[in-house]
Amino acid sequence: MSAPTALRPGVRLRSQTCATEVVVVRPGAGTVTLTCGGEPMIDHAATPAGLEPAAALAGGTQVGKRYTAEADPTVEVLVTKAGAGTLADGTVPLVVKTAQPLPASD
Repeated sequence: MSAPTALRPGVRLRSQTCATEVVVVRPGAGTVTLTCGGEPMIDHAATPAGLEPAAALAGGTQVGKRYTAEADPTVEVLVTKAGAGTLADGTVPLVVKTAQPLPASD
């Protein structure tokens, strides 16, 4: 298993368990262990281990969607390639970030 990669804006990461690839938009204020399918995400240039996603973390990712951690909503990653694994903070699944409503103009 490869060591997890530090989160910095613009860092490209890939899953060790599926085809998922992400770009870090915002690294967050706290400590997040970004995983996919139950295994740590690795640098985009690294060779994936070819592992299978854990059954509980095999919900998949959606290309073009931004995901955030419920425990630290300042973390934001953009999925650039979809896959079968679930993005998570350790074992807690990330959630799809929803658009903020615009204020009403009168």
